Amino acid sequence: MLSVLSVTFPFFALVLAGYAATRLGLLPLPAIAGLNSFVLYFALPCMLYRFGAQTPIAQLLDPVVAGVYLFSGLVMALGTTFATRARWGWNDAAFGALVAAFPNSGFMGVPLLVALLGQASAGTVIPTMALDMIVTSSLCIALSRLSLGGGSAARALRLALRGVLANPLPWSIALGAMASAASLSLPAPLEQTVAMLAAAASPVALFAIGAVLARSQMNHAERVAPRDYVPVALAKLLLHPLLVWLACQVALLLGLELAPLAVTTLVLVAALPSASNVSLLAERFGAHGGRVARIILVSTGLAFVTFSGAVVWVG
Repeated sequence: MLSVLSVTFPFFALVLAGYAATRLGLLPLPAIAGLNSFVLYFALPCMLYRFGAQTPIAQLLDPVVAGVYLFSGLVMALGTTFATRARWGWNDAAFGALVAAFPNSGFMGVPLLVALLGQASAGTVIPTMALDMIVTSSLCIALSRLSLGGGSAARALRLALRGVLANPLPWSIALGAMASAASLSLPAPLEQTVAMLAAAASPVALFAIGAVLARSQMNHAERVAPRDYVPVALAKLLLHPLLVWLACQVALLLGLELAPLAVTTLVLVAALPSASNVSLLAERFGAHGGRVARIILVSTGLAFVTFSGAVVWVG
């Protein structure tokens, strides 16, 4: 356990540093947008491109990995939506479900799992990111509009897909996959530039997560009962990885090919805390931002213990 904590501690310490810097006023709130822009449009796309380009294309397009992860995510999203809809309505229930099914695999998952499991794990993490950004997010946004009628749901789905096209992360994943398939490499000066930006992705992204969490808590003063966010955070950290593990066992029983490293990686992706960008998406569609922000905050705080426990569990 101590060996696991020695790897995970620096990652969560950087999140805490960003949170503390924001709460103490050392990082001005307007500066957080600049941090996020740097990570989203420069550092993280370069990191994802490099991992994609260095991963065999067959691993990036593994249908068993995609099927297991997508099935588990859809069960998690639909189950959470219908379990909370009576109390919160379609809009808030759907975004609570999204934050329960969407792990922070981009800003935290890729660098953390590569540090724990080696670079080969990136080929499994990257497709899960694409599925969450394209399928799970679009489904939950469409569900959030059901109370407004079918036309609104269809329009929300179009907006979600438009948002995916404007997001640089899927494009960087696609370019990396194309480079892998064609065995292409960048010219040395450009490769060095991309490598420098990629190296900055992990520390800046983790610091930015903490800053975003602090800002969300500071901006949402409305009271939310713990029963409305703690169970969802626990479901994200405990139920989601259990569902993925069970789906992997079923796939193996059916004779499908699933490497041990892929099983471990998928379970640990699901054990990650909630994605911090969901709070911004919830605000855009008029959901209860305070509740979503608290789910993200609690899941991130508890993940230091639960994620480390999951690493020990899956060996």
